[in-house]
Amino acid sequence: MRINRIRPDIAVLSDELEVPGIGHLPVNAYVLQAAEPVVVDTGLSLPDRGFLDAIGSVVDPADVEWVWLTHPDRDHTGSLFDLLDEAPHARLITTFAGVGIMSCERSVPLDRVYLLNPGQSLDVGDRRLTALRPPLFDNPSTVGCFDDRSGSYFSSDCFGAPMETAELATADDIGYCLPSAVRAAQHLWATVDSPWVHTVDQEKFMATVSALSALEPRLLLSTHLPPAEGRTAEYLDMLAAAPQADAFVGPDQAALEQMLADFEPAH
Repeated sequence: MRINRIRPDIAVLSDELEVPGIGHLPVNAYVLQAAEPVVVDTGLSLPDRGFLDAIGSVVDPADVEWVWLTHPDRDHTGSLFDLLDEAPHARLITTFAGVGIMSCERSVPLDRVYLLNPGQSLDVGDRRLTALRPPLFDNPSTVGCFDDRSGSYFSSDCFGAPMETAELATADDIGYCLPSAVRAAQHLWATVDSPWVHTVDQEKFMATVSALSALEPRLLLSTHLPPAEGRTAEYLDMLAAAPQADAFVGPDQAALEQMLADFEPAH
């Protein structure tokens, strides 16, 4: 796990996961060092990722006041309960549906939950965080987060893209990648993660893009993309074209058997 301090008040805890045939998927969590510190998402649900050590190098976990869970998929909840143990005063920001989904695996302490719906805001001492569902998502409880002080939008899966290498996946800025390659990878990810985009009502979909545009975010912070500053107009245009992107068709059993054969060690 790599720690990228992209602003004095924002640190990125950058991890990645290699997806065969797709690339290296960034998996970011964020520490927002507000007056009341906020952690956005909690990493992969895989062993030995070092998430709490990474958090501890940025902020004392005991000082964390809020954990904003963009949605309860396993690449966002890896160290959630460990962090709640280490941060006894922290409240978990999620939705009613988010609590329900998490409760299928483990009981969520309701006295530590703070339910926040899209359109609602929360004061964290020196800024307001506003909940806004991103235009693309793969989980019905997904809610992104706009920070009015830094102009950052934490977009969950939206704007994500697999990168060619692990180094690019954990970079501190998307500018290390060719824009044309990023756009192609974002459309690939959009069709993998949100396949419903091909059947969406275009007018209703564009209304969600316009709602995000109205916030005028300066910094896009996706769970699955290196930080992107000054790219908002470009990436909103990418979203507008996503319904027309080629549909993703994954490998079938024959392709899987061929992949296994290709990786079989020589005798």
